Amino acid sequence: MIIQTLGIVGAGSLGTRIALQGAISGFKVNVYDIDPNSFERSKVTMRKLLAQLDGAKLLDKEKGEQSLHRISFSPNLKDALQEVDFVSENVTEDLETKLIVWKLIGESAAVHAIFTTNTSFLLPSQLAEASGRPARFCAFHFHDVFQSRVVDIMPHSQTDTELIGILQELGKRLDQVPVLVKKEHPGYIFNTLLIAWIDAAGRLLTGDIAEVEAIDKSWMVNFNMSAGPFGILDKVGLDTAWHITNSRRNPASRAFAALLKTYVDQGKLGIKSGEGFYSYPNPRYENKDFCT
Repeated sequence: MIIQTLGIVGAGSLGTRIALQGAISGFKVNVYDIDPNSFERSKVTMRKLLAQLDGAKLLDKEKGEQSLHRISFSPNLKDALQEVDFVSENVTEDLETKLIVWKLIGESAAVHAIFTTNTSFLLPSQLAEASGRPARFCAFHFHDVFQSRVVDIMPHSQTDTELIGILQELGKRLDQVPVLVKKEHPGYIFNTLLIAWIDAAGRLLTGDIAEVEAIDKSWMVNFNMSAGPFGILDKVGLDTAWHITNSRRNPASRAFAALLKTYVDQGKLGIKSGEGFYSYPNPRYENKDFCT
């Protein structure tokens, strides 16, 4: 199967990045979101990303501008998906919402399209039947896209095995590093490792052992990293972090989930809202004197 047109459902932070990388890689990209206001925010983010890539000499400015012409935005799901070869779903990390969206995608997308979910913690088997095409359904999970370039491929028991090779090749064409997760596992590989680390940071904070900046400084200095656990949580999104921690039943995770919920209820979602554990665009941990 030759994939030429990508359909991106959800024009949020990650959907925007996937769409832009797809266009940079030469694909035609159709973006859908239920909120048409998100399209302008997405376009602004794309231009900022292109400027960063140009400044880092990773992408020629002219090629970046040309890529934008390969992206179209539509508030109509059927119009966006009727001719696509591949669908990437990037809606909020909520099972009921995703089930509704996947039923609509299944009713709207081209018959031959490959269906993928970018869910961070849910399993593809929880969503596949709702799509109406479980054999053509697989998790295809991106990280940051431009800096963290891993894409996880996680099939479920009904996934057509031929899709795995197609998705591995697509991942490479999108300038990502495909990693196969052989069987369903909440959190894939990296997120499983990350959650154990975040849980430890959460226990230190909710147990009143240390403050946010002290915890981040300890990690950043010891491992010469540009951000600590809470800076990274801001990048992940505190709403996503809450959904993940809230699904866990151990007391420490429940306590941290409760703390994260106070941020989410205030609209403090991290980088995407301008404030989380830190304020953006110039968070304290990026200051030269932070780790002194």
